[in-house]
Amino acid sequence: MIRRLCLTLAFVLALFQGLTACAPAALAHPHVFVDVTLRFLPDEDGRLTGVEVIWRYDDFFSLLLLEDMGLDPDGDMELSGEERAALKGFDLVDWPEGFEGALFLETGGEAVALDPPEALDADIEDGRIVTRHLRRFTPFRPASLTVRPYDPSYYAALTLLRVGGLPDGCKTRIEEADKDAADAIVAGLGGGTNETLFEEVEVGIHYADTLEITCAPLS
Repeated sequence: MIRRLCLTLAFVLALFQGLTACAPAALAHPHVFVDVTLRFLPDEDGRLTGVEVIWRYDDFFSLLLLEDMGLDPDGDMELSGEERAALKGFDLVDWPEGFEGALFLETGGEAVALDPPEALDADIEDGRIVTRHLRRFTPFRPASLTVRPYDPSYYAALTLLRVGGLPDGCKTRIEEADKDAADAIVAGLGGGTNETLFEEVEVGIHYADTLEITCAPLS
């Protein structure tokens, strides 16, 4: 998963930037930036059956990860079939019990249970690692659905950019996170360089973009 992998890369980051003498700066959150695209999967009856999740990592993290995994040694930012296969699913392994995969769905005040992730592919696009995976769930047609992509520990900052795949009769609205308000909350809890705070309190929800989906009833 993103967070566990980043724990090892954080040390590389600190050394690369020459920040070992000032650990608090090196440990400031977030460490990784990810652009998110969601593509919902409707069935022939207009019910939602799952969602394809596309994570586009920032270019610096992409470089660090490729180096850490020994991929793209020639530095041309093009992967062979074998290299893509090695990269596929790297961010889906070793998920601890209870980790929900940085994606949270809620309808009617109840959480939507998501199946374990299915890795689809991974590649490099415009110098950035892009991965795709699928989360299935019990098919339903929601009158309303709230979706939040975020890392609870805020090790990774996820930004929701695009949504697609919804059937006719469904509308969307994306509300961007109020980062100033979130920073104020974190500061009140003990500050942005307290690693224990991020792990125990899970402040990531305060930095989450919110997608609201409303769907007209099926006729």
